[in-house]
Amino acid sequence: MTLRIIKLAISSNQRITTSPTVTRLFHVVTEKIHSLTTHKINTSEFMDDSGNPAELLPELRMNNNYFNVFINGSLQMDELFAYTAGEEGVGSLIISVPENSEIPKGSPIILEIVNFYPRIKTNIGT
Repeated sequence: MTLRIIKLAISSNQRITTSPTVTRLFHVVTEKIHSLTTHKINTSEFMDDSGNPAELLPELRMNNNYFNVFINGSLQMDELFAYTAGEEGVGSLIISVPENSEIPKGSPIILEIVNFYPRIKTNIGT
């Protein structure tokens, strides 16, 4: 018998989809926040897209998320914030106001949280 290389007759293809879930929360500063202070915004102090009090801050999915903070409509530097998620009524955003900076009374603070949910579908045929 002659030697042969045996090869499996299998084909496959994959389809990867990512579905983002976006949460936007809004807060208005009630008094001026001075430099070199820390300002904590609890879950109940945020409003959702419908203007209702926020009930929770979403968990951040490991390696499949990001969050942005806008103050007066301007995107802020990441190192100024600490985000803590939690179940209903728990969670906060902490803002560290750097030296020579301030947040004026009436300023809107927008917290945007984006979580991605990747899915892989594999089809194997013979």
